[in-house]
Amino acid sequence: MSDSIFSRIIRGEVPCHRVYEDELTIAFLDVNPVAPGHTLVVPKEPAVTLAELSDGSAAALGKVLPRICRAVCKATGATAYNILQNNGVAAHQVVEHVHFHVIPKTDSQGLGINWRPGPLNPEAGAELGRKIARLL
Repeated sequence: MSDSIFSRIIRGEVPCHRVYEDELTIAFLDVNPVAPGHTLVVPKEPAVTLAELSDGSAAALGKVLPRICRAVCKATGATAYNILQNNGVAAHQVVEHVHFHVIPKTDSQGLGINWRPGPLNPEAGAELGRKIARLL
């Protein structure tokens, strides 16, 4: 794993606008926000993708994300928000360290999504579902 900007923030080598920190996680304002209050929630464990993250760090993120979402919404007055998490360059991950974006959404600011859903073939879906279940 490369020494990402987030690793340097965690070590205190790069300043940030920290909003939360505990033993396993840190949260700080994004320096290139999509909307005011755009906050990054980062595990201190150096994993590139969510699939590489330990169960303990994943649980810590799951515990703190709702608290941060509530605080961001209260601080910004937003009543809606997106949580975005990318894994791998092909999925638009820029920083090679697991991180969640909490992005407040208002009428004029926030994340825009171009979602292009397609139909699920029932037979193919059943087989894929069984395959995923077996791998768990």
